[in-house]
Amino acid sequence: MSIELIVLDVDGTMTDSRITYSHNGDEIKSFNVKDGLAIASWRKLGKQVAIITGRSSDIVARRAKELHIEHFYQGIHKKKEVLETLLEKLDLSMENVAAIGDDLNDLKMLKAAEISFVPRDASAYVDKIANVILSKKGGDGAVREMIEYLIMKEGLEEKYLELWE
Repeated sequence: MSIELIVLDVDGTMTDSRITYSHNGDEIKSFNVKDGLAIASWRKLGKQVAIITGRSSDIVARRAKELHIEHFYQGIHKKKEVLETLLEKLDLSMENVAAIGDDLNDLKMLKAAEISFVPRDASAYVDKIANVILSKKGGDGAVREMIEYLIMKEGLEEKYLELWE
């Protein structure tokens, strides 16, 4: 089976898990552009991307829209259940899923996925169940590292590079 869908947590994977508030009370998050390019490349390869995150944020909704991520779920406490519903809709199985998360609320989803990834600075409890502990921290290219790992594992390197030639 090939990986057709990657599932991304946000805080601690796509970001460094910091939440900053401006003097006006606006929430500020930083996303890694290298992650964004890898996500766009994954999509160009005909693969799918979902964001399933526990918090709700207009900033994350904007980032999902910028990256054309159509499967976007926020404010989710039972991530595995949302993933199962999405898989039914897409006619895929857990064997087609790679997921990344960094904390306890990601455990069930990560256990269910065919292959699970955690950033270098993830919770030790999540590290114990992950298939791959990445060398990058959350927000520092961990998602890019995950996608490039999958591209090599799936034998898609040539197609991946051709996207940018």
